[in-house]
Amino acid sequence: MARLRPAVIVHYHEISLKRGNRPLFLRQLARNLERAASDLGPVRLRQLTGRILLDLDDNEHPEAVRDRAARVCGVASVALAWRVVSTLDAMKAAVAQIIEGRRFASFRISARRAFKTYPMTSVELNRELGAFVLDRVGRDVTRVDLHHADLDIHVEVLPAETFVYVQPMPGPGGLPVGASGTVAALLSGGIDSPVAAWRMMKRGCRVLFVHFHSVPYLPATSQAKARALVERLTEWQYRSQLILVPLGEIQREVVLTVPPPLRVVVYRRMMVRIAQALARQSGALALATGESVGQVASQTLHNIARVDEVAELPVLRPLIGMDKLEITAEAQRLRTFEISIEPDADCCTLFVPRHPATRVSVEEIRAAEARLELPRLIAMGVEGARLETFEFPTAAVSAPS
Repeated sequence: MARLRPAVIVHYHEISLKRGNRPLFLRQLARNLERAASDLGPVRLRQLTGRILLDLDDNEHPEAVRDRAARVCGVASVALAWRVVSTLDAMKAAVAQIIEGRRFASFRISARRAFKTYPMTSVELNRELGAFVLDRVGRDVTRVDLHHADLDIHVEVLPAETFVYVQPMPGPGGLPVGASGTVAALLSGGIDSPVAAWRMMKRGCRVLFVHFHSVPYLPATSQAKARALVERLTEWQYRSQLILVPLGEIQREVVLTVPPPLRVVVYRRMMVRIAQALARQSGALALATGESVGQVASQTLHNIARVDEVAELPVLRPLIGMDKLEITAEAQRLRTFEISIEPDADCCTLFVPRHPATRVSVEEIRAAEARLELPRLIAMGVEGARLETFEFPTAAVSAPS
C-alpha cells in the first residue's frame, strides 16, 4: 500500500502577479508561515510551483498547523492533504483514506496537473478516480455531481508527488506582513481602529501601534484594552510594539486656551503631530487611522482636511468608505469586537465639548493653535511615551520601557 504522508498545501494568489519581485514576497510569506506554526512541532517548508508545502511527517498537530496557516496574510487558501507518489494506485489509496467513514450523497473529483507530461489528462484522472469512489462507496449510495457536490476531492499532480485533499480553507489573501514596510496605527480602543490596523497588515505592512491615554485624569482602563487588542492582532503579525502616549496634560492645556467647538480637531492634530514624530523614530513610513467619512464630528471632510494639514507623513485610512455595520462585521470576524465594546475611559471622552464643530476653517484652527506652545506640547507627548512589545505564538509581553 502507498505510504500516506500528511502535509499542508498553501496556495497564494496576489503574490503570483508580482513577477520580478515575487521571490521577495515568497520569502516573507515563508518566514511568516514558519513563525505562525513555530510552537506546534516540526514543520518543514518547501517552495513548490505555485504553492508552498508544509511537511508534517513527524508533527502531532496537523489540524492546528493548517488553522494557523489559514491566518497568515498573503495566503489564498490552505488544505490538509495526503502526500503520495504520482501513480494512479497511490492516488486511489489517498482517496480511499479521505472517504473512509464519510457519508456523502454526491461528490466530484477535481484533478489538476502541475505539469502536462503526466501520462493521464486531468479529465482521465477525474473519470478514473470517480469510478473508484463509486465502486468503493456504492453507486446506490452516492453519485457524481460536478456543480453542487457534497464532497469535492482535490487531486494536485506534481512531477514527484501528488496531493489529495478535501475542504480547503480560505486564507485572508493580500500580501505577507513585512513585505510593504511599517505604518504607525493610531489605536483608540474602539471598534474601528483595530480593523484599520488589520487591513494594513493584509496589505503587507507591519503595524506599530500608538495609543493615547489620559492618565491620571482618567483611569488606566483604556491602556488595558489597548494591550488586549494588540495581543489579539499580534496573532496576524507575530511581533508588535505598542507605544502608550500620555495626552491628558496636553488636553488640559488645550481646554484652557481653545474654544470648545474646536477642541476635538485640535486634539486630533496634536495626535498626528506626536504620532508622526514617534513613527519617524521607529522607521514607519506612514500613519494609519480608523476614520470613516462622516461617522463622527472629527471625521467630516472639512475636519479631516484640517487634520491632514499638519501631517508630514501619508495618513492612510483603510476604512474611509465603509459604514459602521461593515466595520463591525469585520471586527467580529477578527475577534476584536468583544474587546472593543468593553467599557473604558479613553482620551476621546476627556474634555470633549457637547457640540463640536463639523466644518472648522483654516483661519479658525490657526487662530486657536496660535495660543498653544506646540513644540513643547509635542515634546511632552513624545518624551512621555512608553513602549511595550508583544510576541506570538508565545504571546509574551515585555516589561514597559
